[in-house]
Amino acid sequence: MEAPGDQPTMPKERWAIHLHKENFKFSCAHFLIFPDGSKERLHGHNYYVDAEIEGLLTDKGIVIDFIQVKPVIRELCDELDEHWVVPGQHPELAIKPRDDGHTEVHYRGCHYLAPSEEIIVLPINNSSAENLATWFGRELVRRVQARFGRTQIQKLRLAVSETSGQWGVFYYSDESVSPSR
Repeated sequence: MEAPGDQPTMPKERWAIHLHKENFKFSCAHFLIFPDGSKERLHGHNYYVDAEIEGLLTDKGIVIDFIQVKPVIRELCDELDEHWVVPGQHPELAIKPRDDGHTEVHYRGCHYLAPSEEIIVLPINNSSAENLATWFGRELVRRVQARFGRTQIQKLRLAVSETSGQWGVFYYSDESVSPSR
């Protein structure tokens, strides 16, 4: 029960769009480096992307147009598809491009050689689902804002699954977004 003189709190309403499409997927190779220094063998996954964008409604009754966001997600999936994702910020992983169009990747006693065009070095410290979700989410926000200017994106929840039932999730928040009318 409210005390005399207390102002009642108003409910806070929120809106979001959720994007989960069959073609929001990419396949790539990676190996995870564990905290004890051991690593997985090089292997691949069929990753799926799921995004929820929260924001204020415009006077047109939308948070952000699906048509603006879907192609950007698809583009990011295409960039990663059929590549080997290498974490460029791991302190012990060495990546050495060669003049013959190949790249050497060294981790402790393991040495790999692959065509450079088949490797994507991401600004992450490990190729975990959480780090892939972080890179993907940050890139999604950056590209949407670069193409469409300041948007209604207040919050983003971006998940990347590496297998059914296993997701790495990234959360983004920009509370400075105000309604554009």
